[in-house]
Amino acid sequence: MAEIVRVYRQEIPAMRFIGKKYGDGGHWGEWFANDWFRTVEDAMGGEPAAYAMYEDGDAYLGLRRFKEGEPFEYWIGEFAPAGTQPPEGFAFVDIPAGALGVCWLYGTQETVWSLVDECAGKLAEAGLEILTVADGGLWSLERYGCPRFTTPDEKGNIILDYGYFVR
Repeated sequence: MAEIVRVYRQEIPAMRFIGKKYGDGGHWGEWFANDWFRTVEDAMGGEPAAYAMYEDGDAYLGLRRFKEGEPFEYWIGEFAPAGTQPPEGFAFVDIPAGALGVCWLYGTQETVWSLVDECAGKLAEAGLEILTVADGGLWSLERYGCPRFTTPDEKGNIILDYGYFVR
């Protein structure tokens, strides 16, 4: 059974998310097949630049944007240092310095998704206010940290980080 095992606030520096925008999350395979994470890492000066930004800065991300009356946006990519030029064919979203509210969703890769909707409530219980951006959009993120997500424990479970930008 899946459960939320940690809820916390994480300070982040100003960064630039570099990736590609889709209407759904069904494009992860092409990212691995085309080695696009390496392309993004090369643009920022290599993996050490990702590690240096903040703890978990090297994780692959699924960034989600919701806004009533507008199409859902799903971005795949990585955070890079602020001002990093995106490679040709990639887009970016500038992220101001601030904080993330993060929930660790623990379970199998199939079951952790059942907890995504509970994360916002757990963050509110922890006193964290989810932010909307100036245009009224709400951003959330899936963070696939190594080894939490990539290496199952003895029970076959992983941890998916799910979060929001918070005040």
